[in-house]
Amino acid sequence: MTPRARILLGADDLRAANRRLGREISDAHPDGVLLVAVLKGSVIFLADLVRELTVPVEIDFLGISSYAPDSGRVRLTKDLGTDLAGRDVVLVEDVVDTGLTLGYLLTQLRSRDPGSLGVCTLFDKRARRILPQPLDHVGFEIGDEFVVGYGLDFRGRYRNLDLVAAGDLHTLAADPDAYVADLYP
Repeated sequence: MTPRARILLGADDLRAANRRLGREISDAHPDGVLLVAVLKGSVIFLADLVRELTVPVEIDFLGISSYAPDSGRVRLTKDLGTDLAGRDVVLVEDVVDTGLTLGYLLTQLRSRDPGSLGVCTLFDKRARRILPQPLDHVGFEIGDEFVVGYGLDFRGRYRNLDLVAAGDLHTLAADPDAYVADLYP
């Protein structure tokens, strides 16, 4: 029987990426940084990433909701509680794919006059890019495949996995429990 899912990245891969990204961000912002994470997918990534920073760090969160899937049209559902004016800010995303949502978020954040604004993403799905976007810190470049785990979900499930798995979306939709059972024999 063909496995429904395959492990793309294990816990050790994710830890190593967080260490590298933490060094990069710390080196780029020696006086400190404000990390702005996008809910909900980036929360687990952010929690591990922030512990790797060696500079003063603050965090805040943005919530977004799509008007229509893959349209890039989003709206804010939770706004920041922090004033960005003059601050060094890094937007933390779980996945950047088409670039449309990221473009919207960067426009929103730039309008708040940060001193600097960068982007850190765990996954860059460059193959899906429609709107080019600057990415300052990238954990991994991945292909155009559906992934779950480590904050990434399917219908709200699987964010808690300590790995990232890739597989067919239709197979996952048909039998989500069996899909993940393949990952933990």
